[in-house]
Amino acid sequence: MRAAPTILHLDMDAFYASAEQAAKPSLRGKPVVVGGLGTRGVVATASYEARRFGVHSAMPMAQARRLAPNAAYLVPRFALYRTVSDQVMELLGRLSPLVEPLSLDEAFVDLEAGGVADDSASARVIGEQLRTVIAAVTGLSASVGLAGSKMLAKIASEEAKPDGLLLIEPGTERELLAPMSVRILPGVGPATGDHLRRAGMTLVSHLAEAGEAELVRLLGKAHGVALHRMALGHDDRPVVAERDAKSVSVEDTFDVDLHDRVRVRSEVERLADRCVQRLRGAGRSGRTVVLKVRRYDFSTLTRSETLRGPTDDPTVVREAAARLLEAVDTTGGVRLLGVGVTGLADFTQEDLFAQAADARHAADESAAAVAPEPDEREPAGEHAGEESAAGADAGGSGSEEPLASRRWPAGHDVRHEVHGHGWVQGSGVGRVTVRFEEPWSPPGRVRTFRVDDPQLRTAEPLRLVRDPVDYSSWPASLPKSLSGPVPSEGEVSRP
Repeated sequence: MRAAPTILHLDMDAFYASAEQAAKPSLRGKPVVVGGLGTRGVVATASYEARRFGVHSAMPMAQARRLAPNAAYLVPRFALYRTVSDQVMELLGRLSPLVEPLSLDEAFVDLEAGGVADDSASARVIGEQLRTVIAAVTGLSASVGLAGSKMLAKIASEEAKPDGLLLIEPGTERELLAPMSVRILPGVGPATGDHLRRAGMTLVSHLAEAGEAELVRLLGKAHGVALHRMALGHDDRPVVAERDAKSVSVEDTFDVDLHDRVRVRSEVERLADRCVQRLRGAGRSGRTVVLKVRRYDFSTLTRSETLRGPTDDPTVVREAAARLLEAVDTTGGVRLLGVGVTGLADFTQEDLFAQAADARHAADESAAAVAPEPDEREPAGEHAGEESAAGADAGGSGSEEPLASRRWPAGHDVRHEVHGHGWVQGSGVGRVTVRFEEPWSPPGRVRTFRVDDPQLRTAEPLRLVRDPVDYSSWPASLPKSLSGPVPSEGEVSRP
């Protein structure tokens, strides 16, 4: 524990949904749900307007539609989210060399290591300035927690949501934590929480009062000791700048179980290509290819093949994944497929062409049918769970309507030669409906076209702020007028 609240936790507010609202003027102030739109889709993020109806992340999309039938339901646009995330992380990097990203929209920052804060007052000013800068550069709001440890900083940002800042003064941790649910502590999930509840412990104060010995008896030594320390507010984990990925993977869940072996192989090859895109995007290569198959009965099988050396060659990964598929029984149907690469390195093997030739030779000798070219579905997510949310809408039986939804995903960007930039409101029955508007325009007009209209094409997302403020010299010379009033100690500050 530090003597000053110089660990900052940043969490963007309802990130995916807020980004969609910022990009689509017609959706501002309205309920928005982002995720997989198929019958097996799940909610990735819900706007605060949608949350009032009870919609939340990880909820089945079908349930969300029942709770909020009039909400806008959109397929994720990870290209946009990554762009905004890069802007935010670049701002955090100006504060300290120790920035620990947890996801696209969340990170820890060690302000003390950056020399920008060494006490409560300076930490609070930096936190408020950061929120101002993020809003000016991205158009989105963020919540900030400040404390003497990572655990408490994260709890503080959660308590500050939405669009606020909470600073926890060192020495007040136990008083703050005491009335909170045990579920607020890291490592206390549904199973552990239920176990503690049966023992009569539902609040953090109950854990502190029970003592270390009792928690060790209930949960085992490692978990019991750690949980007791956290209940007392102790957390000495440092902010780690490098969170080195151990693997890169993508996966899709399908609306309808796949039975056609040729279709299954086609999907595996498509996933392999997407996996290599992510691998190259991270500037990495990998030595082991992993295939994941979840069958109709929810049983999950994984198979792996280790290559002669690290590679980022799509042919090598694609054909290795296809060979692994040959060892898997898909009789009865497949509901989920995934392809990953592990054993990551920062270089590639020199004899890539030899590896590709070996892969093709092995494929030629196999009895598998040759698959058709993979479809041109848009790459989905940055994380496996997000991949599932986006991909859940992409399965289907190969009919015209699923093909249309794959080509024109709801919420994705398009450009028309006459009407300009817009986004897809929906598609089906040979038609696609588009609303033409830009992030800085008034709500736009809706028009409908044939799905094969030659004047309509997919487009890249527009940035959310037309003329973002230049903060290249921040934080050294941020105008004082943007700092705003400094709230009193312990107060959650909001605009």
